[in-house]
Amino acid sequence: MQGRLRQPARGRRCRQAGLLAICVVACISSPASAGRIDDGDSASAPMARLQLTSGRDGGLEAWADNLLDGPIEVLLRGEPGNGLDASPGLPARATVPARGRVLVATLHHAEATRLAAARLWLDAVPGSASAKLRDVEYAYPLGRAPLRITQGWGGATSHTDDGNRHAVDFAAPNGTPVLAARDGVVMQVASTFAEAAAARDATRDADRANFVRILHDDGTMALYAHLRQHGVRVRQGQYVRRGEVIGESGNTGYSAGAHLHFVIHANRGRRLVSLPFRMFGPGGVLRFTEAPR
Repeated sequence: MQGRLRQPARGRRCRQAGLLAICVVACISSPASAGRIDDGDSASAPMARLQLTSGRDGGLEAWADNLLDGPIEVLLRGEPGNGLDASPGLPARATVPARGRVLVATLHHAEATRLAAARLWLDAVPGSASAKLRDVEYAYPLGRAPLRITQGWGGATSHTDDGNRHAVDFAAPNGTPVLAARDGVVMQVASTFAEAAAARDATRDADRANFVRILHDDGTMALYAHLRQHGVRVRQGQYVRRGEVIGESGNTGYSAGAHLHFVIHANRGRRLVSLPFRMFGPGGVLRFTEAPR
């Protein structure tokens, strides 16, 4: 019942992936004014929106709008050799607070037509680089459901990359209530994906898992993934308590069977890194260890 959540590759074509995961690069949506914006393939709602507005001296101001209920880090990129005079220079980075807006760069070009035709990309990753991990014991996220782990830390099937190395896959029949393992704010959700066909494809299906991402008070984030279609029971911006029902388990995305993929993330250098965690299960403290390589 293992599942795979893909991490973004630096420099690839920007995609509106909602997971991390999984793919966690979020991209640009529609422009506010001049300039060509590549919004890539859309597998989930975008995390950020790039808005271009008229600036001083005929230039443009590039603003990043955060569409999530938690901070994101963005990177504004342009095509090499496009002749843009940007301040700060591209690629330009910024942290955008929850539902906030930040000026990322001002853009000029000696030729106005070249400025209007310039292609720009806005990459986004959830979370703030200032997250400080606290030692917290998490609750078992499946309540009274029997405990069965199908893939643990460092699992060879799909828990080998930095974003999933400390993830745990809990077996859970479709529709099993999923509970918040810790208090926090619902930062991001996806709930509309249907279960994929029997023959699943990692490239096609990795970004098509329904999920809930919850932001904790220390800046870390919990991801509850592979939820059933329309199985999310919370909304973005909602504050949830430990033990509160947030969704229903499922088998969406790149998954070999119904289960819950649970992982704690922190933003480290504009990429999501999974973190070790402690959890109290049905029979006491669960002790996870990384599989030998």
